[in-house]
Amino acid sequence: MIPKYQRIVYWTLLGGILLMALLLIHGCIRSRDRVIAQRDASPIAAPVDAPEESAQIATANDSDSTVTLDAITLPLPQEPSVRARILLDRLLADAALPASTHPLPPGPAIAGVFFLRLPINNPADTGQQAHASTSPYGTTHYAGSVLAVVDFTQAFADAHPSSIQSEDLTLRAIMTTLHANFPEVAEVRFLVAGVSRDTLAGHADLTRPYPTTDPATAIHPLAADGNPE
Repeated sequence: MIPKYQRIVYWTLLGGILLMALLLIHGCIRSRDRVIAQRDASPIAAPVDAPEESAQIATANDSDSTVTLDAITLPLPQEPSVRARILLDRLLADAALPASTHPLPPGPAIAGVFFLRLPINNPADTGQQAHASTSPYGTTHYAGSVLAVVDFTQAFADAHPSSIQSEDLTLRAIMTTLHANFPEVAEVRFLVAGVSRDTLAGHADLTRPYPTTDPATAIHPLAADGNPE
């Protein structure tokens, strides 16, 4: 028969081993989650074979509701859509960092960016207006004007903070960045997972394109009845 003290020592050691195993598994899971979160929140690297160029990225600030442009240098390809996506990926990844002045959820945010030439509907006009048309939303389109279509991922839109200020600043920062780096962009249209959506996260209207000429006054949040405020 095994002495009582040996049984106590045995079960104590076994309990300690099981406890250490559980703590080790828990630590591994937490470490993995931290690595994933850090990877998702880090700016997406531009192609290493592209030449480094100067660009401008808008930074939103929740404390004073401002959007300012900052000069950066990074490798950028020549293809406009890819170039725009890299810039917006950088913008939104920076916003997901711990020290961000406009906190946003980490992870992939942009599914794609597309550029479309805007139509010219008034060829009979004279002077400058011979090369311009007006959109249904009052934006003047000159020859060469472009509509940028920004497609958010479903996960980003669903996790975006729901407030007028936060949604407004996100869209303004994107429009400011696009217009600063692509002056021909006259309007920006936002989609979520490839389709139109009423709002970004309950407030900022995504049912229409926005002019880039004055992003500070372009956003119109939706009221509870679905009409712009």
